[in-house]
Amino acid sequence: MLKGKVCIITGAGAGIGKSTALLFAKEGAIVYALDIKGLEWVSEVGLDSGELHPAEVDICDFSAVKNLVMNVKKAHGHIDVLANIAGLISYEMMPMINYDKFRTMLEVNVVGLIHLMSLVSRVMTRQQSGSIINMASMVGVKGSKGQLSYSATKGAVISATKSAAKELAESKIRVNAIAPGMVGSERFKSVLAEKFSQKINDVPFGRLAEPEEVAQLCLFLASDASTYMTGQIIGVDGGAII
Repeated sequence: MLKGKVCIITGAGAGIGKSTALLFAKEGAIVYALDIKGLEWVSEVGLDSGELHPAEVDICDFSAVKNLVMNVKKAHGHIDVLANIAGLISYEMMPMINYDKFRTMLEVNVVGLIHLMSLVSRVMTRQQSGSIINMASMVGVKGSKGQLSYSATKGAVISATKSAAKELAESKIRVNAIAPGMVGSERFKSVLAEKFSQKINDVPFGRLAEPEEVAQLCLFLASDASTYMTGQIIGVDGGAII
């Protein structure tokens, strides 16, 4: 579905980002898998079609991110997909919010994401095509007790997605966001029993999402199967929003 498409994926060290990078490459894409660490898995993967290029980059390092985007453009002449999956998460009641951590989370979840959209959209505008996929959260749609600071950042991602979609539509660039519910990543499973053991009862499907299930939606939005979709916030939550 993505043969020959050049894709940049952040947060590719684990979880949804790793699953998305692997799926894109299997579907024939040329994938630049970005993360601040944890990309050792790339060298262990055998592929029949696409390519995987690991890049250890802090998305808050504007200079490093700009250099990477310029190098990808120089190497291939085009950038077709940006999947902004990197993110930090917090579980704190309002009186316990750690504001230093909150500021860091804003830098990663919002500022770094917007900066990457800005850089890549310049390339996509010249080619008059492209798909940008942002990772929001169902928490950003409906809120969550004990996650005010995190939900604030994901609410910002949703607003940024809609505004970017309006601004970039005339350049034939699609901008959509995915809003997962509870996803069974290793990071989430580590806090599930302690903080969210009862939350699973709110999911009609009765289970966590698998990272691969979110990656499948990323694939759809990256592919030519979604050429008339933009500005959408798509839930992957097992019916929790119903």
